Amino acid sequence: MNLETAATLVLVSRFLEYPEDSFFEEWSDLEKELTEILPSEELRTALLNCVKPLFSVPLKDLQELYVETFDYKEKTGLYLTAQELGDSRKRGGALIELQRLISDLGFERQGDELADYIPMLLELLAAAPEGDSVSLLKRRLAYSLHRILNHLPKENHYHAFFDLLMTHVFEAPKPEEIKLLENSWEAADLDPLPYPMTYINEQ
Repeated sequence: MNLETAATLVLVSRFLEYPEDSFFEEWSDLEKELTEILPSEELRTALLNCVKPLFSVPLKDLQELYVETFDYKEKTGLYLTAQELGDSRKRGGALIELQRLISDLGFERQGDELADYIPMLLELLAAAPEGDSVSLLKRRLAYSLHRILNHLPKENHYHAFFDLLMTHVFEAPKPEEIKLLENSWEAADLDPLPYPMTYINEQ
């Protein structure tokens, strides 16, 4: 994975996390930072176009939009195994396998978040070495991101981030992949989902 793609994954992952009270302060120099990080004008402009709508609303409204968009939502929730399996009992085993993959790659999960939280898996993908397991994780993320994109209205401020990922980073899943995963899906429950984690490299 080239450095620009990795930087895009990390940046998008941060914007897909819950916007804390310091959100606007942390990203006050965003355009300057993007100019330094992303050499491609096309990609830099695309990301800026994603971000600008977030700054067009008060923080409280943005926080409410985030919750309405992602929390308690079966089709747009930010959890990989929930996207793949819904409320299936298989999800527990899938979470264990995902945690094992994270450890095998030399990373340690930090915080209270589940191992399948998509923003942090995007960050993990940006830092992980190439290999079969990482390629499979990328395909799994492509399916989930594609599913979320198709269930988010275009006027939603977060829609553009998923469109950017599927346009510039991930390949759309093949029909057979979609069918296989949809056959494993079960209706999700409405239990509250926890909040952000980080990964640190142990190596």
